[in-house]
Amino acid sequence: MSAAPDGDADGGRYGEAVFRPDRTGEGARIDHGALAYDDITVHRLRALGAGPGWRCLDVGAGTGTVARRLLDEAGVASVLAVDRDLRFLAERPTAGLDLLEADVTAPDFAPGRFHLVHARFVLMHLPEHERLVTALAELLEPGGVLVLGDAVDLTGDRTPATPYTTAMRAMWQGLRATIGTDVSWVPSYPHLLRGAGLEAVAAEIHVPPLLPGSPLGRFWADTWERSRAAMTATGLVDDEAVDRAIRYLDSDECADLSAGLLTAWGRRPPETPR
Repeated sequence: MSAAPDGDADGGRYGEAVFRPDRTGEGARIDHGALAYDDITVHRLRALGAGPGWRCLDVGAGTGTVARRLLDEAGVASVLAVDRDLRFLAERPTAGLDLLEADVTAPDFAPGRFHLVHARFVLMHLPEHERLVTALAELLEPGGVLVLGDAVDLTGDRTPATPYTTAMRAMWQGLRATIGTDVSWVPSYPHLLRGAGLEAVAAEIHVPPLLPGSPLGRFWADTWERSRAAMTATGLVDDEAVDRAIRYLDSDECADLSAGLLTAWGRRPPETPR
């Protein structure tokens, strides 16, 4: 079950060396992840107050599933969806959904002030974590909330060796070498949010079930296909091992923990002036 590699393991950024948006099926891969994680994300955003009158910023919005649910289900006033490539967002124009092609890491990134700033599966792929968390916090209206979500790796040293855990370890190592993805610092989110001057800081971890034929299994299979070159470059797996892991995901033998989604949030003090 081999596929043409998404890119050589020679450096670059997300969407360049791997996970290129111009590759057929990339939007579907993102949507498979959304099916696994969107419910918990939207539930948390609504619990934090997202609703009528709120102006929201969704950073790295992907295909726009969270942004559209904020509009349709939470009834927020508007969502500004930001991404470096807007092709998936532009496919489905939605009332209240504004698009901005921009790089969140740019020093002049200043799209305005918002009641909610949300970024999921974004900062884990970027350097300068502390600066970016502080920069996003500065985009909040007084009383506004910053919500950050990223992956936490659950394949520790004591995790049983299976085709899945072997592939996941190779994926994390390969992506770190190729595009700088680093999830090791993600548990420090609460500390970083507090350091950015936010209050009422808290966090939670959600681990969706990894079931044969599930959207989550499809997401990981597609992710491994697109990062295959980076994975095999680590020496931890070869093409046969990647194929074995993909078959394992869709078998009754699969008994593993998916990567968790750590969601952390903090609120800007109401008295803070603009």
